[in-house]
Amino acid sequence: MSHSITSRTPKPKYDVVLVGGGIMSATLATLLHEFDPNLEIAIFERLGRFAKESTAAWNNAGTGHSAFCELNYTPEKPDGTIDISKAENIAEQFEISKQFWAYLVHKGYIQNPNDFINSCPHMSLVFGEKDTEYLKKRHEKMSESVLFKGMEFSDDHEKLKEWIPLVMSKRNKSEIMAATKMNMGTDVNFGTLTRKMGRHLLEDSNVEVFLYHEVRDINPRNDEKWEMKVKDRINSHKQEVVADFVFIGAGGYALPLLDSSDIKESEGYGGFPVSGQWLVSHNQELVEKHHAKVYTQATVDAPPMSVPHLDLRIIDGEKALLFGPFAGFSTKFLKEGSYLDLPESINTKNLRSLFGAWWHNIPLTKYLIQQVAMNKAQRMQHLREFIKDAKEEDWELKVAGQRVQIIKKDEKDGGKLEFGTEVVVNKKGTLASLLGASPGASTAVYAMLVVLEKCFPEKLQGEWKEKLLEMIPSYGEKLAKDSALTERVRAYTKDKLDLEY
Repeated sequence: MSHSITSRTPKPKYDVVLVGGGIMSATLATLLHEFDPNLEIAIFERLGRFAKESTAAWNNAGTGHSAFCELNYTPEKPDGTIDISKAENIAEQFEISKQFWAYLVHKGYIQNPNDFINSCPHMSLVFGEKDTEYLKKRHEKMSESVLFKGMEFSDDHEKLKEWIPLVMSKRNKSEIMAATKMNMGTDVNFGTLTRKMGRHLLEDSNVEVFLYHEVRDINPRNDEKWEMKVKDRINSHKQEVVADFVFIGAGGYALPLLDSSDIKESEGYGGFPVSGQWLVSHNQELVEKHHAKVYTQATVDAPPMSVPHLDLRIIDGEKALLFGPFAGFSTKFLKEGSYLDLPESINTKNLRSLFGAWWHNIPLTKYLIQQVAMNKAQRMQHLREFIKDAKEEDWELKVAGQRVQIIKKDEKDGGKLEFGTEVVVNKKGTLASLLGASPGASTAVYAMLVVLEKCFPEKLQGEWKEKLLEMIPSYGEKLAKDSALTERVRAYTKDKLDLEY
């Protein structure tokens, strides 16, 4: 996207304004434009290109989160049974994303799907007798669901050597370990996907895109519209822009903007910034021995987003390995944010929530301090639990994106740390915001449909319904309950997205 598109001046009034140029805003703008090409839509992005923050390729793990390998989505209940309801929900949400992307390819809006999505088996790996037993039970339970059909289980070293030769190299034969494998997994470059959508909006729609433009403030007007202060960061020009509907998809900066809007629904929300780091290897000899995303159990007191995993990544046609994440800490809400972001976000409305969440998460605070204090040699020790003979010179440390974990008001504890993704909407449905981190980009289409369901319910069930079903054929159906529909949808997306499982 060229710099020339920043030289225009925004109009004083739009039907829809989207704040942020990440996967969420690009998805919502594309959906709205498909539903009503006459809507006047503007996207304001404070940096020089789309998808430079959380959506950028190295700022997230690139896992197409389908709940195939993430063990924290399938907890064991006190009676010993495995609950797969959350896993089914997340798997369905990713199927919605794939259908939408397949539609974009089908319409010719975006080309070359392998630039952003590739087949990559998803595996869960566990060590020891207890976890092997759990994985076996999990496999049995998940195999009953059409969404996880074809999942394989093995605790045989020879089989595991076929699946993950790099991990099995130099293993002691007596070590008890087991894995499940789902060939339908994917590796996704959300940055490339977002920029492809951005290019389509820029070239083939009347959606206006303003780079280097920062929305500073969102204020309600008496006529129920929203007035925003927008700063052109190149020319230091400030102006006011009015919109009927505003979506805040600004990653970590969503929180202060939501706060400035003064909507009742935003009261008590706080944010806790956590950054991530990866060990990355471009050594092609190693890469050739590992063709999967392999997730294991999180350690005690570690947050769910810190599950260790060793992944194949495919970015701009180049394969690499990624291991992590290791938690980091910065008071910035965005990678290219300000160190004052955290202190400036604290106010009288959220102080109790923040203190409550901290008080009830002291083990998490200790965990973060230990993680931040780690040196490279200590990180390599963690990697050697996966790759016995990992050499320091083959791996470099890369800083991932900033995530702001949401802290919510909680009557009992004061505040509660949330690890999911949350859509906050005002009562009138004229302002919506996305908060939180995980499973994030994978479920962008589902999250944006939730926004539309909350803000434009009559249109979605009325004049937009036909278009919606063209884009997402399974909309409104439960895939878990309909094996014929699941197979039909998966065959269609596999074909359009050029996947190879």
